[in-house]
Amino acid sequence: MTQSLVHNKHYSDFLREVKERIRSAQYDALKNVNSVLISLYWDLGKKIVDRQGRHNWGKSVVENLAQDLQKEFPGVSGYSKDNLWRMRKFYLRYEKSTKLAPLVQEISWSHNIVVMEKCKDDLEREFYIRMTKRMGWTKEVLVHQVENKTYEKTMVNQTNFGKTLPAKIEKQAKLAVKDEYSFGFLELGEEHSELELERAIVAKVNRFLIEMGGAFAFMGNQYRLEIEGNEYFIDILLYHRRLRCLVAIELKIGEFKPEYVGKMQFYLAALDAEMKEKYENPSIGIIVCKEKKRTIVEYALKESNKPIAVAQYKITTKLPKELKKQLPSPEQIQELVDQI
Repeated sequence: MTQSLVHNKHYSDFLREVKERIRSAQYDALKNVNSVLISLYWDLGKKIVDRQGRHNWGKSVVENLAQDLQKEFPGVSGYSKDNLWRMRKFYLRYEKSTKLAPLVQEISWSHNIVVMEKCKDDLEREFYIRMTKRMGWTKEVLVHQVENKTYEKTMVNQTNFGKTLPAKIEKQAKLAVKDEYSFGFLELGEEHSELELERAIVAKVNRFLIEMGGAFAFMGNQYRLEIEGNEYFIDILLYHRRLRCLVAIELKIGEFKPEYVGKMQFYLAALDAEMKEKYENPSIGIIVCKEKKRTIVEYALKESNKPIAVAQYKITTKLPKELKKQLPSPEQIQELVDQI
């Protein structure tokens, strides 16, 4: 390459466009490969089901088929006995679902196995399939989200977003907040201070962001705001990339108190006035407490004019039985999932 082209702006722009086009093509190729693979596994599962039904074959046909395929295609993974059984299960699981059958082609086979084997019903499966696609979750992150009951904890969250956020992002925002966060990865004892909690989060901020949902960026802890000569500090400040808004988090090691809402309203008003860009959406607050009583939270948020969610955190990951009873109706869940 001549020296003149190296520093030529037109050539630099051209090179950038070419690189972007190549990356786009590589991504499309990966998507196509995945779609072809999922389609293949679907067809194999269907053929196994059809032949078993037509010829009254038992389990041995899958074992024989696995052995013969591995001989025919040595070194090609995917044709083990266990995987062939998964293909059969995969086809049977989604053959009658006109909604999920196309969606499963948009995530990888390893992701599909997690969703298929760990989720209880089609609404939960749809939630994790859509979230995996939208958030770009790896298999490990997806497993973490499923095992930590992200679906349930999202559907029962307590917010006032319906009356405080623009309609265009209200449902998306509700899907971005859980009712309970699992902080077992922080390796804290049950007794700890707010400072210890904050420091543990900052020390493992990547794990924290995964637990928060995967679309957040960390902007700082003890984030300083100066208003008329007075200093105020937000425990943790995040940015939600898809909602395009600042997210203030207050950490409380005790039970939720109604006065926490007033403090959070002040922080959000200050963020919107001092930091929010014109193209960004209103800032959101999440008050994370060790414990909360749902009715008290409901009353505290009722008159708030700023978008606030109140969640609790647990050092253990077990989902309380009473939380399951709080799940909204299937129709309400479907309405939310459609927004992902």
